[in-house]
Parts: sequence; structure tokens; C-alpha cells
Amino acid sequence: MTDEQTLAFNADIINEFRENDGACGGRFEGNPMLLITMRGAKSGRHVTSPLTYHADGDDFIVMASAGGDPKHPAWYFNLKAHPDVVLEVGAEKFDATAIETEGDERTRVFTAMATAMPRFGDYQASVEREIPLFKLVRSS
Repeated sequence: MTDEQTLAFNADIINEFRENDGACGGRFEGNPMLLITMRGAKSGRHVTSPLTYHADGDDFIVMASAGGDPKHPAWYFNLKAHPDVVLEVGAEKFDATAIETEGDERTRVFTAMATAMPRFGDYQASVEREIPLFKLVRSS
């Protein structure tokens, strides 16, 4: 998919998400989805991405899998540069901080996410890189 196609695809998902209080159909039907708005690492502009997540208590886990691509998605670099984000989950919108998981915590949340959504385990098995996971923690 070209960058332009990805932007158009994401825009359709974002519109559907917002029109239906977080529910998306098609291949995303039944998957827990959120919208994350972050600052671009290079541009500094605010960008919104739709992501599938796994709930971990009050936190949200997202995986920088890029659909099993060998490279990290652009939003990975955005979160590394600017971890303060805005999340939309269902009809709720709130500030959060993105924290990359490491070590035992990464293992724990990866196992939970791959168990709940096996395709994420498949993505990790298909690439040589360790796919990063971020914990999105609601700001106080």
C-alpha cells in the first residue's frame, strides 16, 4: 500500500470509528479499536492513527507490528519522540502517555495480546525484529 492509500484507508476507519462510538465493521469488526493522536516525530504536526489494542487493567497495549512488515510503522517513531498522546476509546476522549514495554513486562503483555488475537503472534513470528509494544496510560 502506498502512503496515500494508507492515509485514505486510515481516514475511512477514523470516520467510521467516530460515527459509531468506536465500533468498526469489515475486517475490524469485533476487534477492540482506539484512535491515537500524536505529534509527528519529524513534522511536529498532530496525526491520528486507528489501532487495535489489548486491555491490560486500566491501560491499553498497542503493538507496532505494521501488519508484519519488517520495519516499524511511522507511529512508532512518533511515540518515541513525543509520548504524550490523546486517545479515543469508544465515545471517550482523554490524554495518555505512551510507555514502551521491556523485558518481563513486554513478554507478559505480548503473550496476553497474542493469546487474545493470534494474528499478532503470527506477525512476530514472520519478522526478525522484536515488535515493540506500548502501554498507553491514562494521564491523571
